[in-house]
Amino acid sequence: MSNRIIVVGGGAAGFFGAIAAAEAGAEVTILEKTARVLEKVRISGGGRCNVTHSLFEPREFSNRYPRGGRALLGPFTKFSASDTVAWFEARGVKLKTERDGRMFPVTDNSETIVNCLMEAAQNAGVKIRLNCAVESVVKNAEGLFELTLADHEKISCAKLLLATGGCRAAVAGQLAASLGHTIEAPVPSLFTFQIASPWLHSLAGVSLDLAEVSVPAAKLRERGPLLVTHWGLSGPAILKMSAWGARTLHDLNYQFPLFVNWLPESNAEKIIAEFQARRKTVGAKLLPNVPLFPLTLRLWEQLILAAGVAREVRWSALTRAQMQALAQQLTRTEFLVTGKSLNKDEFVTCGGVKLGEIIFQRMESKVCPGLFFAGELLDIDGITGGFNFQAAWTTGFIAGHAMVG
Repeated sequence: MSNRIIVVGGGAAGFFGAIAAAEAGAEVTILEKTARVLEKVRISGGGRCNVTHSLFEPREFSNRYPRGGRALLGPFTKFSASDTVAWFEARGVKLKTERDGRMFPVTDNSETIVNCLMEAAQNAGVKIRLNCAVESVVKNAEGLFELTLADHEKISCAKLLLATGGCRAAVAGQLAASLGHTIEAPVPSLFTFQIASPWLHSLAGVSLDLAEVSVPAAKLRERGPLLVTHWGLSGPAILKMSAWGARTLHDLNYQFPLFVNWLPESNAEKIIAEFQARRKTVGAKLLPNVPLFPLTLRLWEQLILAAGVAREVRWSALTRAQMQALAQQLTRTEFLVTGKSLNKDEFVTCGGVKLGEIIFQRMESKVCPGLFFAGELLDIDGITGGFNFQAAWTTGFIAGHAMVG
């Protein structure tokens, strides 16, 4: 009993913590309330699993967390993205780096990661119990944790790791709260924007490698790839903004004006100069037939119409007022955001166990010795790109070793 460790939560952080502790010689059991472990690993990255990001300098890496970056700086010096790459490669899983820095298994299949974690856990002797929800936990006079399961079974352990995932509802943090911890109110992070604009919806599937989005009401501005969807806007630029602005956008009830600059590396003056040049070089052609690079024909035509310019206008007939209206539309299209949608099947929350109550060198509770935390249950969340998984690997690894030490 004295060396038994129980991990509550069979996700990325829980598995990594369990494997680390078991490989160091502890008796470890994972309790998972659902019928399958590692479900989020399976669905992440469109089923490819965005394992981490190729930023290998800890300080640079920690700057990608709207909440928790400063607290993670020390842990990242102990177990960084390069350590994650080495950990998986040592177990036969090679990772590749994509142009934007995201790292995936070379198989492009999340099951590769799931199978690797399952095999490592099995080889280390980790026991896994499915459909095993924990109803309550108390610490007894002998210093052991007594867990009561949903079927009223009671089990005890000397060390307890809570890795139950993001607090999508306050109740998700109830075990931590019952042991004396404060839960920062959860709100969604990493979501897409719903926009009720018929002309925008008609462009579903159109993407740009670079656009700039801004929400003046929240003092938010981001650059990056942008994707038009059937319900509004998505892509890294929107997801980054939703992460950094999670609490502010929640306070705005997800209803606010959003401005899009489709040509962020230009400006209205340069665009008008280009228009004037085209009056001479392609004057006889219709506006929609000669789009500004890098806009697609479909997007260019809709922006022309949104600016109040008819599609039958030829370049030679474009007036000064029309030039200004079109330049304004290209650099500052205004949309009204009316709500949010999940990023595919993924869900990241801002909120969780208060970071000031954790010893980050060990991932151990300051208020309840023997209690450890890992992953999104903590008030930590990163932008899209592998950062949330890296926080799970790092905090799980450190907690696992600390529970044995």
